[in-house]
Amino acid sequence: MPSLGADMEQGTIVEWLVAPGDAVHRGDVVAVVSTEKSDIEVEVFEDGTVGDLLVAVGEEVPVGTPLATIVAAGAAAPGATAAATTAAGAPSAEPSRAEPTPHPRTYSPLVRHLAEEHGVDLDAIAGTGVGGTVTRADVERALPPTPAPLTPAPPTPAGPTPPPPAPSGAPERARPQPGAPERPTRDPGTRVAASPLARRLATERGLDLRGVAGTGPAGAVVAADLEGAPPPAAAPPPRADRTAANRAALAEQMARSKREIPHYYLSSTIDLDIATQWLTDTNAARPVAERLLLVALLLKATALAATKHPSVNGHWVDGGHRRADTVHLGVAINLRGGGLVAPSLTDAQDASVDDLMSRLADLVARARAGTLRGSDLTEPTLTVTNLGDQGVDTVFGVITPPQVALVGFGRVSEQPRAEQHMLTVRSVVTATLSADHRASTGHEGARFLNAIARHLEHPEQL
Repeated sequence: MPSLGADMEQGTIVEWLVAPGDAVHRGDVVAVVSTEKSDIEVEVFEDGTVGDLLVAVGEEVPVGTPLATIVAAGAAAPGATAAATTAAGAPSAEPSRAEPTPHPRTYSPLVRHLAEEHGVDLDAIAGTGVGGTVTRADVERALPPTPAPLTPAPPTPAGPTPPPPAPSGAPERARPQPGAPERPTRDPGTRVAASPLARRLATERGLDLRGVAGTGPAGAVVAADLEGAPPPAAAPPPRADRTAANRAALAEQMARSKREIPHYYLSSTIDLDIATQWLTDTNAARPVAERLLLVALLLKATALAATKHPSVNGHWVDGGHRRADTVHLGVAINLRGGGLVAPSLTDAQDASVDDLMSRLADLVARARAGTLRGSDLTEPTLTVTNLGDQGVDTVFGVITPPQVALVGFGRVSEQPRAEQHMLTVRSVVTATLSADHRASTGHEGARFLNAIARHLEHPEQL
C-alpha cells in the first residue's frame, strides 16, 4: 500500500485491474486504492508477472502492507505448474487470462485526455509507437469509426462522421468472441475492458462492470451497455461522505501544521507587464488549443527560483530540513462539491512552460474526475496555490507538512506605478510566501520571492 500523502495511514483496495498470471510493465496501473481524499490509480514499478493478490477488494490495510507479488521476467510465476496441468486436462479459463494484450496499459496524459474527450476506448487501439505505445495519431485515426458507439451525446453537425456508420458497424462490434457468453460472470480479479466514459458512469451509478456484457470493440463495455444493467446490490458510499472525509482529513492536516510549524509570512508585488505582453504575442501565433495561461509562467518561475534557494524546497523530517535536489511542485486544486487535493508536477524546474501547461490541465481534469494516479501524488517539495481566478488579491496559505513552504498568487490587476518620475499603469500580481522558520529565515524567503520576480521579467527564458 503506497503512501499517497504525508497524512495517509491506510487505504482500501477498490478494484484490481490485473489477475495472477498477467504480464505487467513499469508504469502499468494495477489497482485502484481509496483514501480519505479520493480514489487513486496505483502503478507498478517493476516488469514481470503478477503472482498473488494478497489483499482483497474492499479490504483496508495500513500503508506499507504488501498488496501483491510480482515475479521477475523469465521466472516461473506461482501457480504456473497448476495452470499447465489444467491446460493438459479439461479446458480452463486460465489460458485466456494469460493471453498477451495487443497494446500497453498505460498512456500519456495527452493520449488519455484526447481519448476521454472523444469517448474512444484505448483498450481497443493497437499502438504504433515504441514498444506498442498508443500515440496521439493512433487515437485520431480511431476517431471516425468509433465516435457514435462510444459517445452517448449525438454527433455534432460539424462532425466528419454521419450517423449511418453506427448501425453498419454494430454487427461487427456485437460479433461474439471466444468465451463471450461468460463475460457477465468474469472472475473478480480480471480486468474488464471498457471505455473511459463507461468506467466513469459505472462508478457514478455504483455498477459492477464484471456483470455487464460489452458490445464495443473486442467485447469492451461502452456507455450504451450500461442502460439495461441491473442496479448494484449495495449502493456505494454517498459522495457527501467522501467530501466530509476529505474535509476532515484536511482539517487535521492543517491543525497539525499550525501546531507544529512556526510560520512566517512575506509578500511582494511583482510587475507582470513584460510577461503578459509576451503571452499575448506568443498566443497570437498559436491555435487556441495550444495557447498558454499565465499560471504556466508563474509555476515555472517558482520552480526555477526554488532551485536557487533550496531553503524553501524540501521536507522537515526527524528534526531537520531535508532539502530536495529537484522541485516537485504541488498544485492546490479545489474539488467540485468541496475538498482539496495537491498533486505534484514532478521535476518542474526542467519542464517547459508548454509541458507544465498541458500537465496542469490534465491534473486538474483527472483530480476533479477522481482518476488521479499514485505518481501524481509523489510527495511535493513545495506547493503553489493560485486564487487569482476567484478575485482574491492576496493569499497567505498554510504549509502542508512535512513541506517547509507554500507560495500564493492573487489576481492580476492594473495599478499605477511611478517609474523615473513618470506615472504609468502596469499589470501586477501579489506573490506571497508562507515559510517554516525552522528551515529558512525571512532574509532567505525575501530573496526567493525576488528571484521569482526576476524570472518573470524574462518570460522568453522560462
